[in-house]
Amino acid sequence: MNANNRRLVGALLAGALALTLLPWYSLESGFFSGGWILSLWSDAANAPALWQMVAFQHPWLAVTVALYLLCAACGLLAPGGIRSRLLLLFSALGVLFLIVEGHAIGYSGWSWLWLENQFGALQQGQPAMGAGALLMLTTFLLLFSFALAERGVLKGDAFVVASLVLLTALVSVFVLYPVLSMFVVSVQDVDGSFNPNGLISNIQDPSIWSFGCLTGGTCGTAWRTLWLALMTASGATLLGLAFALAATRTPLPMKKALRMLTILPIITPPFVIGLALILLFGRSGVVTEHLAALFGIEPGRWLYGLTGIWIAQVLSFTPIAFLVLIGVVEGVSPSLEEASQTLRADRWRTFTHISLPLMAPGLANAFLISFIESMADFGNPMVLGGSHGVLSTEIFFSVVGAQNDPSRAAVLAMILLCFTLAAFILQRLWLGGKNFATVTGKGDGGNHGQLPRALRYGVYGMVLPWGLFTLVIYGMILVGGFVQSWGLNDTLTLEHYIRAFRITFTDGHLLWSGVAWNSFWTTLEIALIAAPLTAIVGLLTAWLIVRQKFAGRQTFEFLLMLSFAIPGTVIGVSYVMAYNLPPLEITGTAMILIACFVFRNMPVGVRGGIAAMSQLDKSLDEASLTLGANSFRTLRKVVLPLLKPAISAALVYAFVRAITSISAVIFLVSAQYNMATSYIVGLVENGEYGVAIAYSTVLIVVMLLVIGVFQWLVGERRLRRVARPVEAATPPAAPSLTQEGVV
Repeated sequence: MNANNRRLVGALLAGALALTLLPWYSLESGFFSGGWILSLWSDAANAPALWQMVAFQHPWLAVTVALYLLCAACGLLAPGGIRSRLLLLFSALGVLFLIVEGHAIGYSGWSWLWLENQFGALQQGQPAMGAGALLMLTTFLLLFSFALAERGVLKGDAFVVASLVLLTALVSVFVLYPVLSMFVVSVQDVDGSFNPNGLISNIQDPSIWSFGCLTGGTCGTAWRTLWLALMTASGATLLGLAFALAATRTPLPMKKALRMLTILPIITPPFVIGLALILLFGRSGVVTEHLAALFGIEPGRWLYGLTGIWIAQVLSFTPIAFLVLIGVVEGVSPSLEEASQTLRADRWRTFTHISLPLMAPGLANAFLISFIESMADFGNPMVLGGSHGVLSTEIFFSVVGAQNDPSRAAVLAMILLCFTLAAFILQRLWLGGKNFATVTGKGDGGNHGQLPRALRYGVYGMVLPWGLFTLVIYGMILVGGFVQSWGLNDTLTLEHYIRAFRITFTDGHLLWSGVAWNSFWTTLEIALIAAPLTAIVGLLTAWLIVRQKFAGRQTFEFLLMLSFAIPGTVIGVSYVMAYNLPPLEITGTAMILIACFVFRNMPVGVRGGIAAMSQLDKSLDEASLTLGANSFRTLRKVVLPLLKPAISAALVYAFVRAITSISAVIFLVSAQYNMATSYIVGLVENGEYGVAIAYSTVLIVVMLLVIGVFQWLVGERRLRRVARPVEAATPPAAPSLTQEGVV
């Protein structure tokens, strides 16, 4: 049996397992509980497809069984054009039928009224897809991939074709499908019928588009959010550039400490900075009380509004801008700056006409990322917004508040998406067609020139106060968890940590009795599952993009990056609307959280993998393939060991984002799967600031420890053999001549 037939038989065996031994529909108790095994053939909720079709009045499943049998019959044919064409046809029909059937039939029967009018009412409906249905869908996709490989697509490499088909299917399901579902919900009535009235009325709502701020009133939510995002992106980009220049172009001491200080907010839960600002400038804050005592200034509420949100967001997103800009600033060619000064341009003219224009891609990317992060930010507006709501908080209250208006949430999410995509497109248009390359294959000696004196002092004037302010913020975070009640009782105590993470022994058993343990273990478990999956999917995708040539490669790459351009708030809302009903009902489960983290954070792994893989010569892959290794073995044995820095970066980023994410998670958590950030938001809403800060501090420590473990497990990349010193053996003594002869 050749390799093609072995793969085909393996896929067909998986399909047989899906039809005969796995529950076809989703289970309330969960698949991994194992309770369905004992009642597989007696309970309609647990039965496989064949038994559902015969005993529980689901005759439409016969089409799936028939298509599977036709695919199995194709396996009996000799390999060739006829078998591959038939296999393509039947497997594609199987995928399409499962998708259409899953949408057309819901819990109570037909999902669409015209089907009921055409075929009559069904005796019963069906739940969402379960393990059997999902495995059968995967089987059809694999059969489709193997048929394409048999026809010579992508040089007949089955692993490459199957990876590309499965990744395309996953991106379609977890990126495109939720966004399209959100658009559909905006024009649907409660019963699912077409009704655009909700869309029209919400789009015309004055509270969204009002220009009252021009006449002394209040601006609409959309313009308020847009203005805040522009101000945050401008401030974060400016400060990020200042920190990057200070780290590379000035003689500032303690640059390593400066870099650590700028990176620290990345591993901080997003709303913790808002809490620290309240401890400083709130009505009972340290600064507020001292100003009241010294100068008699009445405590105000200036912090609770756009000003407070802006300060918190700039603090939160400046590190991201710095990480984007530091490589760009270092990448400006020193020889160009030296040439400019040789032609008698002063330092200021060299910087403004040579260095700064070459930093344009980094500045544009930093601005775009900060803009999107500000648009999607939920934690800081929730803590500091007060009556000044932004789109992310308005979407949240439209879904979970008293309004319960999914159409309004969909409209607000669409507006948010339009803003971010517009910024994304404008950035591409601005940078398109321009060349900023300064690093070539030729050596580029020289050192970067010093900044003009006025600019250098201006950089110091921004970096040093802001760094000191950041230290004070984190000092407040550290101290706030040990204070009895901030502003009322400054007695030092461990009560908040004990309440959150109490451990007791009862009847010889260890009991995790602290209030935070449940969400802590859930968060750690989901983050540790999502991080390696994100790295695997991201790096596999990068390998396909860099090493394989296929039609639609640029479109495929754009769809992957689309999930990064979509704000987390929109992702959360669209997931709720897409996966709250069949065919894929996963709301309230761990699966929806893992899927959200994987496909939300995957683009970073993709870009890192592309950058790292572009430095590896294709001759390495070709040598492995020439020596008889297949593409999977080449990827595992040759490529991945050389991508250890990219693997480590993808793991760390995915883990940290899974721990600290809030904008999407707040819509997806449930009582059983409550993430740490969502739990901390609840503590803040209840005024339990001490417990919230204590919990956040523990999360920061845990993230630092896990990051160290990840880096230790991945290890360092070795690009060359290291010569180890070898002790030379002592040579025997040379014979000597004496009067008696040779000794």
